[in-house]
This record gives sequence, structure tokens and C-alpha cells, in this order.
Amino acid sequence: MVRGKLIAAILLTLVASSSRAQEHQHEKGEKLGVVHFATSCNAEAQKEFDRAVALLHSFQFSRAIGGFNAALGEDATCGIAYWGIALSDWSNPFAPGMKDKSQLQAGRASAESGKTVGAKTERERAYLAAVGKLYSDFESTPQRARLIAYRDAMREVAAKYPEDHEAQIFYALALAASEDPADKTYADRLKAGAILDKLFEEEPTHPGLAHYIIHTYDVPALAGRGLVAARRYSEIAPDAPHALHMPSHTFTRMGYWQESIDSNIAAAAAARREGQTAEELHASDYEIYAYLQTGQDEAAGRILNSLPEIASRFDPKVVLSGAGGPSVGYFALAAIPARYALERQDWKQAVQLALRETPFPYTDAMTWFARGLGAARLGQAAAANESATALQQIRERLLKANENYWARQVEIQEFAVGAWATLAAGKKEEALRQMKSAAELEDGTEKSAVTPGPLAPARELLGEMLLEMNEPAQALEQFEATLKKEPGRLRSLYGAAHAAQLSGSRDTSQRYFRDVLKVCAHADKPGRSEVLEAERAILQN
Repeated sequence: MVRGKLIAAILLTLVASSSRAQEHQHEKGEKLGVVHFATSCNAEAQKEFDRAVALLHSFQFSRAIGGFNAALGEDATCGIAYWGIALSDWSNPFAPGMKDKSQLQAGRASAESGKTVGAKTERERAYLAAVGKLYSDFESTPQRARLIAYRDAMREVAAKYPEDHEAQIFYALALAASEDPADKTYADRLKAGAILDKLFEEEPTHPGLAHYIIHTYDVPALAGRGLVAARRYSEIAPDAPHALHMPSHTFTRMGYWQESIDSNIAAAAAARREGQTAEELHASDYEIYAYLQTGQDEAAGRILNSLPEIASRFDPKVVLSGAGGPSVGYFALAAIPARYALERQDWKQAVQLALRETPFPYTDAMTWFARGLGAARLGQAAAANESATALQQIRERLLKANENYWARQVEIQEFAVGAWATLAAGKKEEALRQMKSAAELEDGTEKSAVTPGPLAPARELLGEMLLEMNEPAQALEQFEATLKKEPGRLRSLYGAAHAAQLSGSRDTSQRYFRDVLKVCAHADKPGRSEVLEAERAILQN
């Protein structure tokens, strides 16, 4: 990162870093897609600038910064390069939580450097002014207010320069990233998608268009709209690890488990080669989720067993690298063992999960959630209540830190664990009321891009509770509601089949048991009890 007060000293540093960046680029012959962001910089700087924007579009933030520095090395008056550095400093706009203070300080310094060096055109000055909104008075202005201000500034740039595709793209990205997760009309996502879809027809090899279409449609009701982009993105930019991973967002939403597995095997390997450990962990979380849905527990176990080695390479002090920052790494380190225990209903393993305290309390909450559910399912009401109390305390900490989105996610977990603890204590009606509250809260939000899905969807847990209470017809409704959001999810497919069987809906039961076998076509042999039961049910038909 270029810093300092003396422009002359800055530029000397940039020249040195520029030569290194160009040498690295030429050696690798990178395939990053086709991007052209017109600037007033000289021809050599323009080449470096276009490459840097391509890297930025695939969330390769540290490499993008190197590319923008290389552009400055070729043309010291290329002030628009500081726009790219400042936007790279912001990092992944879909990443969970508040931005790190060091990012905010660096981003503001970059935006100010852009003003100092100056931009030659009104359009370039508009870009610099817009990115400055992300960092303006960050000490006292809430992050969401700054994000909205940036979105609105990019809307003005896009409106003023309608022929500028990059302006339209970055405006659409800001629309999608700033969307209210409680808005079930998806108005901003649809508006962003309309912009991106039209441009993707004109620029089918643009990495940002494929990438942002996937993110924009990364909700259950819209996921199918992103399938074409998902199938093309990894071919457009195969030298960006995140481009290999992103298709799995759409594949996960649609229950295309083997495609998700293949995508994340490639992404994890690429991230490892690039030293992007948080991104490697993120891909591994999506990968294990897909393995667990397909009954491939041995493969899932290998990912779990690989965690200590990956964790030994994870440096939480590296704020900027690939798409994943420290919070993403911590999230996967907590989620992977919790998923492995809960999806397999290994309640003893869930109870024994090791607790760790990180700078991101919502990641710690996942361990408490898994431990609490495990304890409740073992009839250990006191231990389950201890987890519910811990989740309440984490929620309160998050609220104080203005992490409102994550406070809501932890509240859902708190209610769910509390409900099952109450059931373990024999209070059935109260337990059902609490579990319904958790489900209603989850209906009113959306999952973060950091996760392939909840550790245990609230309506799935509600369905399982209704089965415990001998209410299979009501349980079936809950499993089917879950499958609308999480198609191909094994626990809900099996739950629906079992609930239909108990309620006398033979045809429905057979249909869901066949779906279990279809999803688990590559399951371990002998495998999960759910798969064995499905096989027996179909044979007895």
C-alpha cells in the first residue's frame, strides 16, 4: 500500500512495486477476463489499470492494489488509480460485519491521495468522490450510512455517463451489496440484476458481470437467474481463486451438490497456491456442506481433519488478500466442525466441540449453537440452557457493536437452542412457541454470503420438534417450507419423507425417499441411516 505525505517519495515506491507487479503478471500469463476501464492515463498505465480492475472485479484485492500501483509507476499523474486502491481497501462488499479500522484508515488515505494527485477528467473525479463516501467521517458515521452514500454517488456517476459500462457495473454492485436483507421484494437486487444481465449480453467475458450476477441473485427466489453466469465465471477468470468458488453459491442455492463440490475443490487448491488461506477455508466450508448433503461423510471427514494444517497457515492479521478476510477464515473454522456434527446428528460430538473466542463473536456463536442443540438432544437441559445464555450474551455484545445483522442471526440461534432446552425439560407447548419464533425470525432475513446455509435451518428444527411431539402432518409442512429455501437439503428431504410416512401420505413419502436416494447417489456404503431407510422404503413399495 502506498502511504506517506511526500508525493515524490510515494512515487519512488510505486515505480519499484510497479516493476515487480509487471514481472509477476508476464510470468503468469494470467487469465482474468476482459475489462476495459477508460482513463486519461498513458498507454502503459492503461494496460496495468485494466488488469488491476479485472483483479478487483474478482475480489483479488491485494493483487489489484499492486496493479493500481503499477499503473502509477507508469504514469505518476494517473490519479484515478487511487480510486481503485481505495475501493480495494474496502475489500469484499458482501463480507460480514464492520470493516476493520486499518482498512478504513488506508481507504481514506488512498482517496485523499487521489485528490492530491488529481484526476484529469470530470468523470474520474466523480469516481474518486464516490469512493470517498465509504470512508468519510468513518469514526462517527455508521457503516451502512456510508455504504448508502456511496451507492447513491455511484448512481449519479452511472446516470451522468450512461455509455460507461464500468459505472453501471459498480453502481449495480453497490445496489446489491447495500440491500436490506429484510426486503423480500428484492427490489434492489432485481434492479441491479437488470443492469448486469443486459451488459453481460454485450460483454460475455467480463469477470465482474458474471461475478456480480451470481451475488445479486444469491437468494432462493432468484437463484436460477444466476445459473448461466455461474457456469461461465470460472471459464472467464480461471486464475482468480474466487472465480472458481463463486459458481458454488448458485449451485448450493439450487441443490446442485456435485457441481458445488467440483467448484470448491478447484477453488480451495487455487487459494492454497495463492496463499489466500481465508479463501481456502471459505471454499472448504461450502465443499463440506455439499458433501454432507450427499451423504459423503468420509470426504467431509477429510476436510474436517485438514483444518489444523490449514489453520496453521491462517494469519488473521492479513486483512487484505483475496475475497476472504479474517472474519471469513474464523467463520469457516467454527462452522466446519459444527456442520459435521449437526448434519450427522452426532450429538455427543456436538457437545464436545472446542470453544474459542475470536474477534468476531458471531463465529463463536456457531460453536455454542451446536453444543446447545447437542446437549438438548441428549436430554441435558442445563447444559443446553448454558449455551442459550452464552448466545444471549453474544447477541448483546453484537448489538453494542452495531452488528445488527449478526445480532439477529445469533438471536435465531438463541431461540432455537432455548426451544430445544425447554423441550428437554418437558415443557412441550413453550418449546414449540419458542421454536416457531425462531422460524419466523429466520423467515424475515437472508443468509450472508459467507455461509452456504444455516447450521440447521429453523423450520427444519421446527419440523423435527413436531415429529418429537407426534405431529407428522405439521412437521411435513415445515420440512417442505425448508426445501423451498434449501432445495436438495438431505435432513429436510428425509424429514419430509419420514413425516409423510407417519401421516399416511404414502405417495408423498415415496417421492421424498426417492429424492433422498437421488441426492445421495454417491453416498458412502454403508452409509447414513437416512439412506438405508430410504432404500428399504423404496424396495418395500
